[in-house]
Amino acid sequence: MKIILTVILTSMLTFLNTNKVDSLYDFPVTDIDGKEMALEDYKGKVILIVNVASKCGYTPQYEGLQAIYEEYKDQGLVIVGFPANNFKGQEPGTEEDIKEFCTLTYGVTFPMTSKVSVVGEDQDPLFSYLTSQPNKDFEGEIKWNFEKFLVDREGNLIRRFRSAVKPDSKELTAAIKDVL
Repeated sequence: MKIILTVILTSMLTFLNTNKVDSLYDFPVTDIDGKEMALEDYKGKVILIVNVASKCGYTPQYEGLQAIYEEYKDQGLVIVGFPANNFKGQEPGTEEDIKEFCTLTYGVTFPMTSKVSVVGEDQDPLFSYLTSQPNKDFEGEIKWNFEKFLVDREGNLIRRFRSAVKPDSKELTAAIKDVL
């Protein structure tokens, strides 16, 4: 166990040292189709990053996420869904399965990434970064699927919302409107 942690920490430090990380735009991301996806392409936009899962009690939030994406995308909002299988195996499928489910069931058109780990020893470096960034809400580990990270147009994490906060809630939509 100690060896595994050492290897992971060494890998993370190597990434951070060889890839200067000034903001979330610096992290490599792969889209759901396996292609490189540059978060830097969203510079100047408001980004809502959400760790998602297809077999969770919060999965119907896809509908609300798609609705707010459609409502605010022309004003500069982009939502990025990061499928994760960290919580009770609630995202067991392949990227193809996830894409098909999201498209057919909820009509998702916002960007989705390949599966990542959002907690634990194999936590994706982007989520390690996000969960340690100061903001007015809280820092620390993700507790469940559908936690939300609201990033301003300059790439700063400004708000975090737990899973129970619905995408169309007054709290979240007011926060989005404030940064748009």
